[in-house]
Amino acid sequence: MKKIWKRVCSLLLLISCMSGVQALAEEDIPKELEHLYARGAVLMDGGSGRILFGKNENEVLPMASTTKIMTCILALENGGENVVAKVSANAAAQPEVKLGVRQGEEYAVRDLLYSLMLESHNDSAVVIAECIGGSVEQFATMMNEKAVQIGCVNTHYVTPNGLDERDAGGEHSTTAAELAKVMSYCVGASPMRDKFLEITQTRSYQFEDQSGRRSFSCQNHNAFLDMMDGVISGKTGFTSAAGYCYVCALEDGGRRFIVALLACGWPYNRTYKWSDTKLLMEYGLENYENRAPEYVQDLEPLPVKGGLSQSKNPWEDAWAPLAVEPPARHNYLLAKNEHIVSRVVIKKELLAPAEKGAVVGKVSYYLEDKLLEEYPVTVAQEVQRRYLEHWFSWMWRNYML
Repeated sequence: MKKIWKRVCSLLLLISCMSGVQALAEEDIPKELEHLYARGAVLMDGGSGRILFGKNENEVLPMASTTKIMTCILALENGGENVVAKVSANAAAQPEVKLGVRQGEEYAVRDLLYSLMLESHNDSAVVIAECIGGSVEQFATMMNEKAVQIGCVNTHYVTPNGLDERDAGGEHSTTAAELAKVMSYCVGASPMRDKFLEITQTRSYQFEDQSGRRSFSCQNHNAFLDMMDGVISGKTGFTSAAGYCYVCALEDGGRRFIVALLACGWPYNRTYKWSDTKLLMEYGLENYENRAPEYVQDLEPLPVKGGLSQSKNPWEDAWAPLAVEPPARHNYLLAKNEHIVSRVVIKKELLAPAEKGAVVGKVSYYLEDKLLEEYPVTVAQEVQRRYLEHWFSWMWRNYML
């Protein structure tokens, strides 16, 4: 009986501890973001890539047609805008939603990119992939290589359109954090940023196939473009496995916010993605402002043991002036109670000779122990080694002459 009672007490204690941990975790969630519908959600600083808020942000989930932002940027960066693609049987057989291309037809890829991003046509994605990569499989390899370059380690692409699929590498999937990272690249660092934004901001687009016998009209399904001021891009997605997904970018007064949502409801919940995005964007706009670190500019010179002073007086101590590499001067989205701190680490002294440009330390900038930037500290002016002849030379000049 005593053993049973001990086990019951231990179980109750464990439950109590777990409840306490859960309560503590919930306290960290801003009140206005407690009831997000999305299973995975991220609010990101689009400039620095810092996650300002995350909910299951590293959970691997299907991404549906948000995939197409990678398809689009890869096509643009590989010159696809200027080529003509021929439709294969595979492309023509893709399921809805689709443009309705037919085998053997030819289209300008630049036109298909509007079909891809405005209407989210699955067949257009395959036509583009086969044209740029040679095959869907080879294009998926390009997508995965690009993801790694961007810094995504938990993203795996199988299809160019986001349909639920699996290959030897695993399920077609990503995380909310990495989906936001891809969008941040598309609207920021990519050399084809301007063209990507032009396509995704277009409200309607008309085009013909290369024969001129068929014409098409596309309307942008990203309703959030007109729901908030400052929205610059976005892509919706849905499959039965992924649910509703959305990724969006907004700019305001030099601030850039990225929102990524995965598994944000299923049929009959199609508006959840809009309400979640609005909550996250409003939270970011209300609580974060652009601030730059207070960059270190002047550093005390370092003593140089056995060095010759600038005045050539061998009885004076030698000092090496220091220089800090000019910073890139980044701005970061910071809450009012957040501050970036600098840490200077340099040697205590140098041994002569001290060469100009020699690295003697570094200046680092941190936000809550996360390294943001780092710059080397170098010797700004050479310091020679002091020899016996320098004493004789000094005495000769100052006393004998």
